[in-house]
Amino acid sequence: MRFSEKRNFRRWFIIVSSLIIVSLIIWNAIAFFQRIKEEERIKMNIWASAQVYLDQVDTDTGLDLYLEIINSNSSIPTILVDENGNIVDAMNIPEEILSEEQKLQEYLSSLKNTNEPIEMDLGEGRVNKVYYGNSPMLTKLKYYPLALILIIILFIAVVYFFYKTTRSSEQNKLWAGMAKETAHQIGTPLSSLIGWTEILKSENVNPSYILEIQKDVDRLKTITERFSKIGSAPTLEPEDIVEKTRESFDYLKARSSKLVKFHLELPEDKILVNMNAQLYSWTIENLVKNAIDAMRGKGELKLKLTQDGKNIHLFVSDTGKGIPKSKYKQIFEPGYTTKKRGWGLGLSLARRIIERYHSGRIRVLKSEINKGTTIEIQLHKANTAA
Repeated sequence: MRFSEKRNFRRWFIIVSSLIIVSLIIWNAIAFFQRIKEEERIKMNIWASAQVYLDQVDTDTGLDLYLEIINSNSSIPTILVDENGNIVDAMNIPEEILSEEQKLQEYLSSLKNTNEPIEMDLGEGRVNKVYYGNSPMLTKLKYYPLALILIIILFIAVVYFFYKTTRSSEQNKLWAGMAKETAHQIGTPLSSLIGWTEILKSENVNPSYILEIQKDVDRLKTITERFSKIGSAPTLEPEDIVEKTRESFDYLKARSSKLVKFHLELPEDKILVNMNAQLYSWTIENLVKNAIDAMRGKGELKLKLTQDGKNIHLFVSDTGKGIPKSKYKQIFEPGYTTKKRGWGLGLSLARRIIERYHSGRIRVLKSEINKGTTIEIQLHKANTAA
């Protein structure tokens, strides 16, 4: 049996065993409730017999035992009704109910629905009935099985959530492993491409061609490094975010449709931010590609970088189809996409990179249907104090 099969067996064994244990507890609680209910009925039968004896006896001697039996009922609500349906006596009933006839009749109706009455044959055609309810202890016990059922439902929900989370964690590990393996496999042909680039340089090929090839090779190296770092905590270093934004912008602009008009607004001074340059570039790439897709390959795309006292703000604006306000947060969830062949991972990765790795913030700043969308990224400036 493989390790994963053993682990699944142990997991299901624990789940099934827990369900059996909780089910047995519920079954015993219900049986305990029924037993106490039967004992209370026996007690009320003895109480009714004592009442019949007291009604028929002619002497006062030897009545102590019967009086003690009658007085022993100090918790079970009881109403005694004669053969005509009139209330003869009531015990253990709240005073506010006894004081009003209507409330007392309503309480009697509730007792009739709680237990079968006990008949008292007093002779000469007189048959009184004893209607009784459940003692306070039995009333509390009645809800105990319901509480246990609620607990088992919550338990099943927790188990399901744990199982689903475990499966998701295993899948994430699998995807991370596949990403690292992909990066490893890309490394071999990438090394060959670097070698061929050097050969082309010695063959007096047009330098502009070699420059563009070199850019793509460098891009492949960046992608390889990105995938190799999936699942690992990235290293953050002070970088000039102005320069890194310009580099990403220039690369994407040169390789995008000429029908997209690119605009870039950057401060003139350097701004240092603790970042992982490769992951930041990946975020810009995802946002730009999503913007181009939203514009269907035609429109205006603008990147604007501003700063305040402690933060920088990057705005990525497009003239695409826009996002409904109800979807502002949903677009960053894994798997959400409006494209037929999309995976719905781009914006999810962007949020993970910005918020988890860089302790920043990413959000939809504004959007109008058929007019465009602006997404804002906020990052903290690096502390340059000595």
